[in-house]
Amino acid sequence: MNTFSSVPASDSTLLEDELQLSLDELARSCGCRSEWLIELVHEGVIDAEGPEPQQWRFASTELRRARVAWHLTRDLALNAAGAALALDLLDEIQSLKTQLRLSRLQ
Repeated sequence: MNTFSSVPASDSTLLEDELQLSLDELARSCGCRSEWLIELVHEGVIDAEGPEPQQWRFASTELRRARVAWHLTRDLALNAAGAALALDLLDEIQSLKTQLRLSRLQ
């Protein structure tokens, strides 16, 4: 298993699939408080594996979602529920763009 220390907070490259971050590591990487991330998990914005927050592990894909949610919250003054809605809409837009691109290839 990789450790957080090998992933700089400003690195926007793809992370290894097996990378797992703790709650504190994810908070440091996003530049936010752990309590806010706990709220995101409860809102369903990001997924955590483990029974309790101090034992949670986050996949590398959750890092991107958490960072986007943090920027939406900070820059647009959204709460966690608003960030969840915005992320769902962004995901839907990406899905529709992919479908459109695939339909043009056929």
